[in-house]
Amino acid sequence: MLKRFLYSQKVAPYVFVLPFILVFLIFWVYPLGSSVTMSFQKITLGQETEWIGLDNYTKLLGDKIFLKAMMNSAVYMICTLLILIPLPMLLAVLINNKFMWGREFFKSSLFFPALTSVVVAGTVFRLMFGEMDGSLINSFLGWFGIEPVKFLKGQVTGFIALLALATWRWLGVNMLYFLSGLKNIPDDYYEAASIDGASAWQKFRMITMPLLKPTTIYVLTISIYAGLAMFIESLMLWNGNNSPKNIGLTIVGYLYRQGIEKSNLGYAAAVGIVLLVLAMTINMIQLAFSGLFKKED
Repeated sequence: MLKRFLYSQKVAPYVFVLPFILVFLIFWVYPLGSSVTMSFQKITLGQETEWIGLDNYTKLLGDKIFLKAMMNSAVYMICTLLILIPLPMLLAVLINNKFMWGREFFKSSLFFPALTSVVVAGTVFRLMFGEMDGSLINSFLGWFGIEPVKFLKGQVTGFIALLALATWRWLGVNMLYFLSGLKNIPDDYYEAASIDGASAWQKFRMITMPLLKPTTIYVLTISIYAGLAMFIESLMLWNGNNSPKNIGLTIVGYLYRQGIEKSNLGYAAAVGIVLLVLAMTINMIQLAFSGLFKKED
């Protein structure tokens, strides 16, 4: 009766949408508004607030540690994009081949790392890339007569370990995204191309890549944010938020350092707002270049 009454009064759609609006307001708009407000304040340990205007943001511009964290996050994001978009796409194309043996096994084995706790994975990789002679990677290098490398104490070698962890964890996830996109491409297109004498590369370039564009845009969008917001992987790999010379410090790691470790909540809020604006700006630019905002004729 109630449902019939609501539909008769033409208010049912609004009633059903109301919970979603409330969730959006409570869990997104309110926290965002509070963070923006806090970024213009100085909040002491006793939770006393003082309005300081743009001081937090002007301080960030001259904060060398913050700029270091920004650079680390940007480099990490770019490197993960260069690895975790083309490589999963190629693997998806190979596994999607009907004549490939053990397709389900490879899909399962490549996706399995995503089910592993990042805490466990980070600890294992920290041991793998340890500086001791008995660590896995140094033992492997020892077979070729290479001296043990202190991976987690160098900028480049530390990023190699971090990217190895990211690739191991997210390669299978992105591959499944591309596999789902490949399932939507009709086989008739490939059959027609084969009749016309197209090579495998020509099919990939002229059919697969253009029709995978929506999937590629989606993977690119979430990868940009994931790259800029990475924190736990670095935290576990260096066994804390204080890597040597801040070689593993990220924007979120610096936010954690200021907000949680130093209780400088206003300054941490400013870091978070900068991260939000940066991620949104980069994503809006790439979406504009991809033609997502163009009107269809």
